[in-house]
Amino acid sequence: MVARNKIYFYYAPDDTLDDKIASLRKVAEDEGFEFVDQAKDANIIVSIGGDGTFLQAVRKSGFRQDCLYTGITRTDESGLYCDFNLDNFNEMLHTIRNEEMEVRRFPVIKVEVNGETSFYCLNEVSVRSTIIKSIVIDVLIDDDYFETFRGDGLIVATPTGSTGYNKSTHGAVIDPKIPCIQVSELASINNNRYRTLGSSFVLNKDRKLTLRIRQDGNDYPIVGLDNEAYSIKNIQDLTISLEGNVIKTVKLKNNSYWDRVKRTFL
Repeated sequence: MVARNKIYFYYAPDDTLDDKIASLRKVAEDEGFEFVDQAKDANIIVSIGGDGTFLQAVRKSGFRQDCLYTGITRTDESGLYCDFNLDNFNEMLHTIRNEEMEVRRFPVIKVEVNGETSFYCLNEVSVRSTIIKSIVIDVLIDDDYFETFRGDGLIVATPTGSTGYNKSTHGAVIDPKIPCIQVSELASINNNRYRTLGSSFVLNKDRKLTLRIRQDGNDYPIVGLDNEAYSIKNIQDLTISLEGNVIKTVKLKNNSYWDRVKRTFL
């Protein structure tokens, strides 16, 4: 395994947390780790907070393929991306230093807007109406027309993202070892005039999904990329795929994805 000892902390400014991190830095430095001020100089990026903070750490650092990400929660927080908390920081260092860790590889969604601008998502991309009117989206799979959706919007989630926004719309929870994307509806209209599948569906990693936005008043749909929202003018289409990029995260042994799902929801 490549030696990794340069750590960058990502967290929201907090005076109490600053004091805690100062003591953590000393512990880490005593173990031979080095702290850097820029994410680009790190080979270990540590978020401190819940899953939302982890998603921001990945996004703000550019979905790097050449480093490890790990999440540390505070005492009163939990997270599906976070194996550690502030109380077992020493255990995290020991795990990395002694190579007792396992590395998860989470697939990343690539989103192309109008065939020009590209974005990446670890959880999901969603497109929603911004006005009190249904949004109309033609759905194509591998360039073949599948259906025309009418409703509040659509969510396209990764397996790890399946426990988030997707789950709240009754989508399935997907094992992250299955590289795929899941498409779920937001308040679809299904009657004698309009008809969609009416349920979530899952596409293999090799599939390409295209969402063509009908220009009928929804000129500024809200596009959600993980936990950030963008209002983009004149979206003609979104092309969504899994192009092979992954986020590598540190995993404690004997703490599987389904163990964390059970702790979080059951």
